[in-house]
Amino acid sequence: MAVEPVVYGASTRPPRGDYSRAASDYTCDQNWVRYTPQDHDTFRRLLARQSALLPGHAADAFVRALPSLGAADGIPRFDDVNRRLRAATGWEIVAVPGLIPEQAFFQLLADRRFPVTDWIRTPEEFDYIVEPDVFHDLFGHVPLLFDPVFADYVQRYGQGGLRAHQLGAGELLSRLYWYTIEFGLIRQADGIRAYGAGILSSAGELVYSVVDPRARRIMLDLERCMRTRYRIDDYQATYFVIDSFDQLFDLTAADFGPIYDRVRASEELNADATQSSDSVITAG
Repeated sequence: MAVEPVVYGASTRPPRGDYSRAASDYTCDQNWVRYTPQDHDTFRRLLARQSALLPGHAADAFVRALPSLGAADGIPRFDDVNRRLRAATGWEIVAVPGLIPEQAFFQLLADRRFPVTDWIRTPEEFDYIVEPDVFHDLFGHVPLLFDPVFADYVQRYGQGGLRAHQLGAGELLSRLYWYTIEFGLIRQADGIRAYGAGILSSAGELVYSVVDPRARRIMLDLERCMRTRYRIDDYQATYFVIDSFDQLFDLTAADFGPIYDRVRASEELNADATQSSDSVITAG
């Protein structure tokens, strides 16, 4: 059954989670004209808050690419973003009504099409939202798709995801996504910075993950990462750190089949687990 849109005066906002409007690949029209003034205001305020926190916390590549969104006046039109994104890396963003199945998600990434949720949180959800909305997806994920190496990594991840789905290893590969694309840190010459979308779109976790001495940061090890559970309702107990996006791209060149076998044969680790082999990184 279709979800009725929420009405604000004479305007309607894109309905949350209405999958009846999606095509077989779960994509849909953005229908930009349905965003209300309140929707645009929410986006503008979120953008202003997070942008103010970027210096000293966000990866340089992200800061350089952010203006490519052209989002200062409110929620961008996806078609406008795509003209710039296709020219930069051959990627495009596509609207989806919400979270989509694993295989469909992997296929879109493999085709260099990034799914962006088209609805935005309510003002009451300003500080925390349970599932990704258009601000999280656009602000957190899309800027780094303008970086050629990171963009290639995301496509290679999608291709690997299709293979993982066939091998029944989607959960193991999802941990790599979580700890890199969503909650990854990178070590720059001037210190630790965030590149993961879940961190970059969170006011509290952006500062905590990068500078708080309580945050635990270790160098990324593929099998260690795939063994590690993650949190969805609190700041991460462990953050994995890379030295470059080239490192991420090279990491996904391996045949993951034998790696999945070794990980399955090993004990799963809690999010806050420690290992003697961990290479711990201090902030600063």
